Amino acid sequence: MSHLLHPMLNVAIKAARAAGAIINRAALDVEAVRVSQKQANDFVTEVDHASEEAIIDTLLTAYPSHGIHAEESGRTRGNARSDHVWIIDPLDGTTNFIHGFPVYCVSIALSVKGRVEQAVVYDPTRNDLFTATRGRGAYLNDRRIRVSKRTQLPQCLIATGFPYRQGDDFPTYLKMMADVMQRTAGLRRPGAAALDLAYVAAGFTDGFFETGLKAWDVAAGSLLVTEAGGLFGNFTGEAGDLEQSECLAANPRVYAQLVQLLRPYSRFGSSERIASERKQLISLKKTDAPRDSDRPAQ
Repeated sequence: MSHLLHPMLNVAIKAARAAGAIINRAALDVEAVRVSQKQANDFVTEVDHASEEAIIDTLLTAYPSHGIHAEESGRTRGNARSDHVWIIDPLDGTTNFIHGFPVYCVSIALSVKGRVEQAVVYDPTRNDLFTATRGRGAYLNDRRIRVSKRTQLPQCLIATGFPYRQGDDFPTYLKMMADVMQRTAGLRRPGAAALDLAYVAAGFTDGFFETGLKAWDVAAGSLLVTEAGGLFGNFTGEAGDLEQSECLAANPRVYAQLVQLLRPYSRFGSSERIASERKQLISLKKTDAPRDSDRPAQ
């Protein structure tokens, strides 16, 4: 890569490529891969575990005092009290992988005191490496990337993910998708959120939204998007922590238009409306209350 890389980013790239090699070898005979189910429609394979182990071993060899927050092993390895925490999804898009559908990736991010500073999303099927360091821009392989320049929603291609776990509000999600589909050039569901966010950063899609995501799904992608000039937050347009479940990313002009469509479906928006209504009610009560000058003289 032509640009000077941060040392920690270099280690993350090494870890991602090691995991990618494991994934590519397994993909040659995907039917032989052992698969188990964590919950309904939520799969994990021996490849997930092997990839995660390779990533963690690489990271902790270089930085033994750092913490780990990984999808499969959680926080069982590393220093739980460290300000430096690696957030890892060893194989985002497992369902795609076990079906031989070539849309999946490795996602690694470094959070320092709660803020993502380094990011790698690696697509082993295409050998595409998306990287970002805070303040230094986002890259695809050796090329600087930027979010798309489209400004009109009807011209935009938007990506999403479908809810699939028990208890998800699928009817509401269908209404939300219908609102977006009728106002855009197209809606896509590739099936790997980290790669979806990388594609927004590269300008391949103009925006992305989904609910029910975890920190390891969005940590790396969030930095890629913002370093590529885009915005990342929840459906109300507000930035928040990585565990807030709602995810919206797009170039700034498209982001604002998607917020207008998606805010009514936000769990944060609902609470905001309730709070606003309460404030208005309190204000009205104060306005309607008799003032001292209105009271009859005693």
